[in-house]
Amino acid sequence: MKKTILVLSYAASLFAWASCGKKEEEKAAGPPPATPVTLVAAQATEAVYYDEYPATAVALNNVELRSQVAGFITQIFFKEGEVVTKGKPLYEIDRRKYQAAYQQALANLSATRATAQNAQINLNRYERLLEQDAVARQLVDNARTSYATAQSQIAVAQAGVAAARTDLDYSLIKAPFTGRIGISQVRLGSQVSPGSTLLNTISGEDPMGVDFVISEANLGLFRDIQRTAGGAEDSTFMLELPDGTRYNQPGKILAIDRGVSQGTGTVQIRVQFANPQRELKDGMSTVLHVLNRQSGHRIVVPYKAIVEQMGENFVFVAGDSSKAYQRKVQLGPRLRDRIVVMEGIKAGDQVVTEGLQRLRDGGKIQTGTPAQASGPTQGSAAK
Repeated sequence: MKKTILVLSYAASLFAWASCGKKEEEKAAGPPPATPVTLVAAQATEAVYYDEYPATAVALNNVELRSQVAGFITQIFFKEGEVVTKGKPLYEIDRRKYQAAYQQALANLSATRATAQNAQINLNRYERLLEQDAVARQLVDNARTSYATAQSQIAVAQAGVAAARTDLDYSLIKAPFTGRIGISQVRLGSQVSPGSTLLNTISGEDPMGVDFVISEANLGLFRDIQRTAGGAEDSTFMLELPDGTRYNQPGKILAIDRGVSQGTGTVQIRVQFANPQRELKDGMSTVLHVLNRQSGHRIVVPYKAIVEQMGENFVFVAGDSSKAYQRKVQLGPRLRDRIVVMEGIKAGDQVVTEGLQRLRDGGKIQTGTPAQASGPTQGSAAK
């Protein structure tokens, strides 16, 4: 028993001696050295930034040209890809049959009118004789019936003329509006069927629409924009073309779709842009930049000052006694090499931008150049 107590006492003495030695070493080494850092003041400035949406250019007027009568293509009056004016003839379908039908309808109308005129003459004659009691009333009634029938036949003949005239007009297909016509889907001599054969497509080019979708949570925001945005100097919408260049025309909301897609929870919006130089083409892929309503007088710091930990963002701010303290921040959009800070710091706060790797909350700092803050020099590393 005495031997066991002696061994435990000896071990405790060794532990106490080791602890004292460690404290003496720490005391001799002194406190941890200050971390060299670079400080930049948080600035309050006008921060204008945009939200980006993939978008597609669409023609506001876009019509597929199809024949309404059957026949063979006998004439094509345009060059593919050119701009055609409203009313310009584009295709001719063999018109001989329709011209003959129209002439026949006119002849039928003339014959019917002659019959009606004769019926009226007979009716007038019988009515005068009836006044003299020189003819039976039955003959007068028959004459009146013949005249009424002839009048109805005139209406039928007139309808036949209108139908024949319509078919004749349909055999010459004209541009419904001014726009650019595409590549013809039929050639001279091609046979077309009414309603089923696609001849060509014509699209209006000025103005153009740009379609994109938003989440239903942002629907109220875009309704507000629709009420307030507009005008030649409005910068709410900026369009980026496929080659990365900026389109130099302002846009305005033309329409917000009637409902929300149940499958995706999105709403389609169409923005209208003038297209005087014909830069926008139907189906073109673009990027629409929409002015963020939080743009304004905001706090901005260099992006490299942000430290992300466990999904949260922090900055180190220089405080009293040459120490840096960690502050949680709420971030806005990134503006190239800077970023907007919505909450967490104020204008004038000195934030650390260099030397963050070795910095801890409440740690001592020493202001230095970026070269000093980036790490130890070769000489200090050697020591």
